[in-house]
Amino acid sequence: METSASSYLIRPNYKHKFKAGVAKEYMREILREELSGVLYNPEETPTLSRSLADSIKNKLKDVGFERYKLIVQVVIGEQRGEGVKMAARCFWDADTDSYAQEMYMNDSLFCVAAAFGVYFY
Repeated sequence: METSASSYLIRPNYKHKFKAGVAKEYMREILREELSGVLYNPEETPTLSRSLADSIKNKLKDVGFERYKLIVQVVIGEQRGEGVKMAARCFWDADTDSYAQEMYMNDSLFCVAAAFGVYFY
C-alpha cells in the first residue's frame, strides 16, 4: 500500500510566507496614489476607507501569499495637529503570521493602514 504526500501544510514555504516589507511597500504606493491632493471630507471618508482597504487587500492577494487570510484596516482622520494613538492585539502563531502598517499624511488628513496576514492551516 502506497502512501501519498499529505496536502496538509503546517507551515508555509518561504516563497509564500507573508512578508511585511513587501506588503508595506505596496501599501505605501496605494496610499500615495489614492490620497495625494485629497482633502478631508467626513461624508466621503467611509467610502474612501473601504476603497483603500479593498485596493490593499486585492493587491496583497495578487502578490501570492497563498493560504493566508488577509485582514486590512484603514483609518482616516482630519489633520488638526492633535495626536492619535492606535493599537491592535492578536492571538496568532508568530512563526507564520505577521502584519504590515503604513501611514500617510498631508495638510488635510492622516491615514493609517494595517494589513494582517494570518496563515490558514
